[in-house]
Amino acid sequence: MVDATGGGALVVERRHPGIGLGFDVHRFGAPGPLRLGGIVIDHPVGLLGHSDADALCHAVADAVLGAAGLGDLGEHFPSSDERWRGASSLRILELVAALLPPLGLVVAGADATVVAEQPRLAPHRSAMILAIRTALSLPEGALSIKVKSSDGFGIIGGTEGVAALAVATVVRETAS
Repeated sequence: MVDATGGGALVVERRHPGIGLGFDVHRFGAPGPLRLGGIVIDHPVGLLGHSDADALCHAVADAVLGAAGLGDLGEHFPSSDERWRGASSLRILELVAALLPPLGLVVAGADATVVAEQPRLAPHRSAMILAIRTALSLPEGALSIKVKSSDGFGIIGGTEGVAALAVATVVRETAS
């Protein structure tokens, strides 16, 4: 960063807590089942993507990376890298979480919304929370997931895919 007064480089220290925002969307088209929120949901059609296309895990991972100032999912797990073809997005989320402790950081909490017209996701919400909370080593109550439909509006409402948004907070790890 450059000092606006012309006095040379300006160093800005990243303060924590850090807050990050994540978004992802994937189109239906792969053979089922559907993988979403780190779980398998019985559905005739899955999501298309380089990994398992879990839009919810991807949004949460991007939010965590952003909160920690570590870029985005594509920088760490590029679709051009064949190692990640078909990879479990829950495993990718675990790997993202593992980047934090060496920096003295920990995920304090996250909140996510997944938007899908089909299948109905409310019956799977608790299982998704448990899977993602476990991957991030979060205590009970530190993760919220909401499931919404778009009431027939747009691409998601037309049952063409799934979208997810997430926010995460990362804090300095404190000694217990």
